[in-house]
Amino acid sequence: MGPVIKRTADFLLALLALLLLAPILAATALVVYLTMGSPVLFRQLRAGRNGKPFSVVKFRSMRDGRDAEGNLIPDEKRLTTVGQVIRRLKLDELPQLCNVLVGEMSLIGPRPWPLRPSAQGNPGEMHRQRVRPGMTGWAQVGGGTRMDWPERIALDIWYVDHWSLALDMVILIGTLRVVLLGEHPNPNALSEALTHAERTYPSGWYLGGRP
Repeated sequence: MGPVIKRTADFLLALLALLLLAPILAATALVVYLTMGSPVLFRQLRAGRNGKPFSVVKFRSMRDGRDAEGNLIPDEKRLTTVGQVIRRLKLDELPQLCNVLVGEMSLIGPRPWPLRPSAQGNPGEMHRQRVRPGMTGWAQVGGGTRMDWPERIALDIWYVDHWSLALDMVILIGTLRVVLLGEHPNPNALSEALTHAERTYPSGWYLGGRP
């Protein structure tokens, strides 16, 4: 019954959010177009539930800069000032409400990572793919980019095994804190998650590299 309630809540909340945030979505799209041109949206194949590929949608935050040989230059050189602001406020993630609406994502869950063959051989990454990926998750409110990848995987494993609607509410509130105050590691949550991951995968196989 829990997953049914979660999916229903995802659909209704994503629909409501799209309606309420329509002016912000439109304003962000206009700013992206004026500063970076077309296209306004960025699409990339990501691993969904059970590793099923889907196209995640985000607002662009980087220019399409290339070197003399036609190769993309490093991300840090392509990221614009506007892009930095959009990322800091998490505005680039808002189009993923459409992914939630059609059932490819959830509001809360492990973040979807780019497709890569090595993920299918890593128990930790396969563990986190047991549920729909989310727009935000336990790893994001537990420290986000201020943690390394194995720590994020451990937090995602803990979330999958301890999911509840109450936990999702905690994460939603924590996400607002991250938007307003920035990312801050949660040592207690991380310690508990690492202990759980090491107990679940004593060989350390839950560890994974950067996607």
